[in-house]
Amino acid sequence: MSYLDNILFVILLVLGFGYFFSNIKKIKRNINLGTAINRNDNPKARWNNMVMIALGQSKMVKRPIAGILHIIVYAGFIIINIELLEIVIDGLFGTHRIFSSLGTFYDVLIGSFEILALLVLVAVFTFWIRRNIIRLKRFANKDLTGFPKNDANYILYFEVVLMSLFLLMNASDLHLQNIPGGFSHFIKAGSFPISQFIEPLFNGVSSELVMLLNELFWWLHIIGILIFMNYLYFSKHLHILLAFPNTYFADLNPKGQLSNLESVTNEVKMMMDPNADPYAAAPINDNAVPSKFGASDVQDLNWVQLMNAYTCTECGRCTSSCPANSTGKKLSPRKIMMATRDRLEEVGKNIDANKGVFVPDNKSLLNDYITPEELWACTSCNACVEECPVNISPLSIIIDMRRYLVMEQSAAPTPINAMMTNIENNGAPWQYNQQDRLNWKNEN
Repeated sequence: MSYLDNILFVILLVLGFGYFFSNIKKIKRNINLGTAINRNDNPKARWNNMVMIALGQSKMVKRPIAGILHIIVYAGFIIINIELLEIVIDGLFGTHRIFSSLGTFYDVLIGSFEILALLVLVAVFTFWIRRNIIRLKRFANKDLTGFPKNDANYILYFEVVLMSLFLLMNASDLHLQNIPGGFSHFIKAGSFPISQFIEPLFNGVSSELVMLLNELFWWLHIIGILIFMNYLYFSKHLHILLAFPNTYFADLNPKGQLSNLESVTNEVKMMMDPNADPYAAAPINDNAVPSKFGASDVQDLNWVQLMNAYTCTECGRCTSSCPANSTGKKLSPRKIMMATRDRLEEVGKNIDANKGVFVPDNKSLLNDYITPEELWACTSCNACVEECPVNISPLSIIIDMRRYLVMEQSAAPTPINAMMTNIENNGAPWQYNQQDRLNWKNEN
């Protein structure tokens, strides 16, 4: 590579990583719009979650075919990109296969990368068939349309291009290595179990053209990686990065145990304390904003719930296991997460457009993105939480929004309002007076 190539490479890296980190800052800012919640307890269990679920893919393999294919693509993505370190050093200093001095270990690495690249291509092709020919129900659900539906295919095409460029780069490199008394720049290095079968394509092509093609494959490969890296911000595949913190900060409480609202808990404690003085608790502040019960918009959710929204893989396992969705109800846990992320992105763009301040836009997560009908269709069974491969909890968002409907708007469905009235008046969900509370058992 010439000095001009080195300079262009540096500029490319600065632009690629600069844009990537600017988007990461936006994601961090948006997640921090959520309310505070302490998830620093029991670090041993949290690390175990992250290692087993995010790194070990333990929940993915509950569906073996998809799980094994995903592990192949995941491992290929991580391991093959170790070579990115060599590409960066070669690009910065004009060297060629700088790590070839590692000898046999280097040969084993390159050979392993090539075998993984082939396995990734097979897995990606299988994924494409499942989505576009077999059309599995969870990929053809009505809640997955437009860009979210196409996004998965875009990533599959990206993977095919990146793996193909990697193999073509190695094949052309091997061809130049084998030219008798040829280019000293292309030293004998690496083991090529897959690209050795591609290398004959360059027979009969002039050495100068093969060298030009090799440089083209090299540049396209690194440009493709940088484009892929920056595409993650706009894609469901952001979970490649966020799955690790998301599983670490996941709720460790038993499934089905709902959190209590601190403000309500304090109010109940005060009501049950005969010695409590309600007027001695805190000075009255006429300018104070009263706390909101539940959530009507993304700023009312906690930061872990907002991180959940960005981490959602849109795989549809939650929706396919949801009993409400299976019986034709409008609820889709996947759509709950996608809607939360869409609204959060809208709020973030509002803040960017108004120099760091959110200007009310007469919209909210409730009603504009998620309807009460969806929220009340939920049976709170936790099937979606159990199925999620990265420990996302759509149920926690549903419960917080229900709390808002009940405690802020008194907008619960009629049967629920009747039940709560009975509990308030009779101390039981049934319409019996206090003396007849046990009569319900005689009705069966």
